[in-house]
Parts: sequence; C-alpha cells; structure tokens
Amino acid sequence: MLLKNIFVLQTTQLDEEQIAMLRRAFSMFDSSKQGKIEKEKVRTILNTMVHNYDDNDLDKMLDAEDIDGSGKLNFDSFVRVATHFLDEDDEALQKELKEAFRLYDKEGNGYIPTSSLREILAALDDQLTSDQLNEMIAEIDTDSSGTVDFDEFMEMMTGD
Repeated sequence: MLLKNIFVLQTTQLDEEQIAMLRRAFSMFDSSKQGKIEKEKVRTILNTMVHNYDDNDLDKMLDAEDIDGSGKLNFDSFVRVATHFLDEDDEALQKELKEAFRLYDKEGNGYIPTSSLREILAALDDQLTSDQLNEMIAEIDTDSSGTVDFDEFMEMMTGD
C-alpha cells in the first residue's frame, strides 16, 4: 500500500488545494462514511469538474480501480481516476465554478438559498438523510444566513 501511495504522489501533480477539493467531493458522496463511493458517483463528480472526457476511457479506469468488483472506489483510487481527467488550469476551474454558481443564482442576487443547495445535494446523492443534508448545509453556510454566497460556494468547492 505504501508503494502504491508513493507511486500516486509521484505521478500526480495535484497541489494540496486540489487534493482537499477532491477529498471534500469524495466525502460529500461517501454518505455512509465507509471510505468508499460508488463508481457512478465518481462519474457524477467528474461531470461537475470536467467539461469533456471520454466515457469509454472513464469506464476502463473505473473497472481497473475496482479491484474487488464491489462497484466502489476508495479515496486513493478516486484520486487516480480524477487526476487523469482533471484540467490542471485553475483559472478554467474558477471560471467553471462561477458559471455553475450563476446557473443556481437565477435572479443574480449573488447568493443561492440553502433550500436550492439542499435540492442540489439531494439530487447528487439520493441516499443522504435529512440530518446529513442539514449537517452539510450548516458546514457550507458558515454565517448561518440561510444563503450561500459565492465565497462560501468557492470555499465548499475549492477550500480557498
């Protein structure tokens, strides 16, 4: 396992912020806190982070990383798959996040109501309980305003 982790560190060029972002995304989808997420959830995460990727390429990587055939990946496997597809251009990522925020800030108020964020999170993972959603919302809405502004949204997505 140690050799595998060293190999990952040598072959990836992600910085600490990118790793933290991936860890947050992984944790959001690891609702049972078992340290594994379903392969389809990896696809969902990539859909939000990467514009274009080859489905066949992703399927091959997911299958290769699903060594025990459980249909789930641990965090190390997730990072290897995500790293393969991540665009390392931070400006492009920030632009994508701004665009995503604008899609949910329909009136252009500069914030998203936490009720909308709840719907988004529930749609991303239909296994989340009401209590888990409340915890996630509380963690994201750091000022308890009932809204998530762009800064809170960016913090959630990137840790910046």
